[in-house]
Amino acid sequence: MAGNTFGSLFRITTFGESHGSAVGVIIDGVRPNMKISASDIQAELDRRRPGQSRLTSPRREADRVEILSGIFKGRTLGTPICLLVRNTDQKPSAYRALRNLFRPGHAGYTYLARYGIHDYRGGGRSSGRETAGRVGAGAIAKKLIGKRGIVVRAYTLEAAGVRARKIRPASVERNPMRCPDPEAARLMEKRIETLRRKGDSAGGIVEVVISGCPAGLGDPVFDKLEAELSRALMSIPAVKGVEIGSGFAAARMKGSEHNDEFMISRTSKKIRTRTNHSGGVLGGISNGEEIVMRVAVKPPSSIRIRQRTVDTHGRGVGISVGGRHDPCICPRVVPVVESMAAVVIADHLLRFSLTRGVAGLKGIRDQIDLLDDDLIRLLDQRQSLVSQLGRMKKRTGSAITDPRREKKILRGRLSLLPETVLDEKLVRTLYGEIFRHSREIQKR
Repeated sequence: MAGNTFGSLFRITTFGESHGSAVGVIIDGVRPNMKISASDIQAELDRRRPGQSRLTSPRREADRVEILSGIFKGRTLGTPICLLVRNTDQKPSAYRALRNLFRPGHAGYTYLARYGIHDYRGGGRSSGRETAGRVGAGAIAKKLIGKRGIVVRAYTLEAAGVRARKIRPASVERNPMRCPDPEAARLMEKRIETLRRKGDSAGGIVEVVISGCPAGLGDPVFDKLEAELSRALMSIPAVKGVEIGSGFAAARMKGSEHNDEFMISRTSKKIRTRTNHSGGVLGGISNGEEIVMRVAVKPPSSIRIRQRTVDTHGRGVGISVGGRHDPCICPRVVPVVESMAAVVIADHLLRFSLTRGVAGLKGIRDQIDLLDDDLIRLLDQRQSLVSQLGRMKKRTGSAITDPRREKKILRGRLSLLPETVLDEKLVRTLYGEIFRHSREIQKR
């Protein structure tokens, strides 16, 4: 089965089934020496897990993350990171009576048509349970892009026909709907609870805002930033539509209304736009404004109301789906939306650092900042190795100072200069300081 891997340089592969032993993710492309702890990842998983309120599935999963590889003593190693979340409250027996029935709105029929087999236990790979791995990867992606001052936040904009009128980010985590409008949140809860008692469910809209994103992320034509963000968001179970900026409202606007006029900011002196109908992306490349997108989330398909379907033998039957299901997925989709958006931005940040082709003062400074980040990480790695070397020398009684070794290192570096535009004096001065510092570390 293909389709389990996403990303180019920052790459994730999720694994596991809803009622199997575990779900998880493998993350590749994370630089070494980035600080990340289990608690950082757990905080995000706690936002996604079931059983948070009466508006979510009552399935009781702690969703405790296990770091199997790639992180040591709170720092990334640069090797693939594997995160595991065990399924401790799975109940595959609850689906035994439905194993030969195609549940309306579920992927059982299409999986069978594609692969000749399907996991009827809660949908297997097509279940929202798969997104636990995405959120784990998103926690790491958020850390990576956070170093560049980029923040991703999402919230329930609309649910059960109720739309938020006020956007107060501080209110999002203070109500079970994760809605930025407390008054709208209360009405959403009331309507969804009514539907839940009737055995029905509700859909909604989740909005995501990416702030602090520099101009220049993304590529033209097929690798447009909004195209890859859309693909990421559309891959989330239950998402049936995506729009950016003014979205479908643009179809009812005139060019004079929709165009975002450019200006020079009085405070930052940077190029800005007066409006943001484009949603922060022009020609597939970020323009430095907030990236604003919305996803349409369908109502959960597992409902108690009796519906018609067919079984695997083609016979028509009635079906009512009981069990533990969300009456509205929006609150738990919020952290998944944030995670997938963060994964895309992290991937494009890494691509941006490789191309080094952004013109202008800000673009050049951004590239220098990325290189300086790399220099600090490399110097940190070198210092760690020098410390190990010093301990080994003490144990073996070897001399701390090794002038011949220092000269050999310097000759090797100077031999590379003809391939560069570097000044010999700069390199000699730099390594003189590195050697002096290394000797001090080893003496300690």
